[in-house]
Amino acid sequence: MPPATSKASCGGCFSGPCSALGRWRRRRLGPQACDTSPRGAGGKEALNSHNPHLISWASPVPYSPLAYGTWQREESEGSQVNFDLDGLEDAARRPGVHNPKSTPAERRRHLREIDLAVRRLDARPVQGTPSGDFRSEQLLASPGTLPKVPTPAQREKAQRELIARVLRELPAGVGPAAERIAKVPRRLLTLRGNDGQELRREMLRGAVVVFFTAGYEGKRFIFERAHALGVRIVLIESADSWARELVEQGIIAKFIPIDMSQTSEGVYNDALAAIEGLRNDPIGPADGICTFVELSVPTSARLAEALGLPGPLPESVDTARDKYKTRACLAAAGLPTPPNFLIRGPEDIAEAAKQVGFPAVLKPVSGAASLGVKKVLDMEDLTSTYEELDRELRTLVVTSGALVKDDGKNLGSSAVNVIGAAFLLERYLDGQEVDVDVVMSEGEWVYAAVSDNGPTLEPYFNETWAVSPSLLPREQQVALKELAVGSVKALGFLDGIFHVECKYTSIGPQLIEVNARMGGGPVYATNFKVWNVCLVEETLFAAVGVPSRPNAPRRPKECIANSDVNALKSGKLLDLDWLEPLKNREGVVSFDPHVTAGEHVVGPLDGLPTWLVEVVVSKPTPREALEFLLSLEGEIQKLVKLAPA
Repeated sequence: MPPATSKASCGGCFSGPCSALGRWRRRRLGPQACDTSPRGAGGKEALNSHNPHLISWASPVPYSPLAYGTWQREESEGSQVNFDLDGLEDAARRPGVHNPKSTPAERRRHLREIDLAVRRLDARPVQGTPSGDFRSEQLLASPGTLPKVPTPAQREKAQRELIARVLRELPAGVGPAAERIAKVPRRLLTLRGNDGQELRREMLRGAVVVFFTAGYEGKRFIFERAHALGVRIVLIESADSWARELVEQGIIAKFIPIDMSQTSEGVYNDALAAIEGLRNDPIGPADGICTFVELSVPTSARLAEALGLPGPLPESVDTARDKYKTRACLAAAGLPTPPNFLIRGPEDIAEAAKQVGFPAVLKPVSGAASLGVKKVLDMEDLTSTYEELDRELRTLVVTSGALVKDDGKNLGSSAVNVIGAAFLLERYLDGQEVDVDVVMSEGEWVYAAVSDNGPTLEPYFNETWAVSPSLLPREQQVALKELAVGSVKALGFLDGIFHVECKYTSIGPQLIEVNARMGGGPVYATNFKVWNVCLVEETLFAAVGVPSRPNAPRRPKECIANSDVNALKSGKLLDLDWLEPLKNREGVVSFDPHVTAGEHVVGPLDGLPTWLVEVVVSKPTPREALEFLLSLEGEIQKLVKLAPA
């Protein structure tokens, strides 16, 4: 695959810190933009194009020896520094830094010589004992008689004791979360590691957080996790929501029903009045507002702003949900943007084709989950596809925060009334698709993990499989991560969790879309199992104003692959015997059927394919996980039995 272009104006150069984008990084993204991810060796994976025996991935967290970073330099007793030879050797491999004729053994020996020289210099006795007043001592013999810098173990012990003291001094009982947070020194709130994360979790205990809508029943785990963290949950939803039963189960503290069939303005006004009414309720005023439902993000942002609570700017959310505005925003920020054109009606089709060219992709300006997205090859294809997708959108309804086919029962609201009928035509992007899950805190990224997506089933772009950590070369992962973070910043977001979809194309990284909330499906489980990051608690931190510093390890805990198995043909599903290969199978983490026996399913030749089952597997390496997943999918497809439609 050719490298990215070098023109800074198009944002396509991701070649290094001295490049045009490198300079852009430092201006836009700050000093943490320079990635110094670890590189492990000795595995079976062929993840690095320069060395097929090198396991390589982009670090999901910024590196710094300070509290903001994730990995502290190892230090011995006293001030002796143990150099990270692997890291220095990686740096020494960069062009212009070392003699290209030198061998790896020679470079390593040279680094050891440097390390030895530093150790000898550090061990030399100081001539004389510092004396005199403070000014002369700091001028001539700094640090002089000041206390020695503590070792990592000493510092960790002191921080733990300080955290315990702060928690003892906090007011007893529940109270406004903002007051509790304000009493904790910022240096402790931003600590990385277990102690810092436990302290941040303690800030959630007793907090009143309003969840605006619940989504489908598969999101139950979110409420269970929030409850386990001690959050007092207030849920605003329609009266017939599945989540109403969570009150009786003791998982949520209060359920507030509102009429979701009214206009967005009516829903907003009722929700705002209900939240303001909590001040006179025994539960007390809200400390934060959040949502895990895509269609509820704009309302949630406006409620937070109206109540003076932490949350994203409504204009940032609106821009992110409008694909045309997103493209314009990225172009204004100098980030790569494919040619695109807004189609408001049939009269715009000819001009759109002229401006964009073919092949292209037609998609709704607003929407989610690849619904209404289709590849078009020529003018005739574009015209017929526009008519097809326009009809399709008019058959969809919104129920429990999800877009589904109208089954004639008149449940939910028309999709066209919710997301509109405008479409975006943009140039087709080739290459590998990825997801980048980003956590932003106080204007900077503190976590960004790259996962690969398998080739989508075109022309509808239905998702197939995903694997984490990414199998792409590390340099491409870093470039994609930087584009994802840059896109989130360009849209004006400062805090929160973002599910960013990108592609690494023949002309470099390109953005697909930014979702201003935690991703659905297996995204939560993947980030937790691979990188030990709970995106639910990170969402809650942002909601109540607690800074985020995810406690991600240096290396992945395990490697995860997942698949939404698509129906390959249309027909009536005779049975569910095809689930047998998944039961009690070593390496299968979970499986969740999306269909029932007797249900009609659709294959790619007849429309948007039906997802049969979601499968999640775990193996020691990402390559092994993916191969195991694909073999399982093959077993499943052989057992699927359909009656003709």
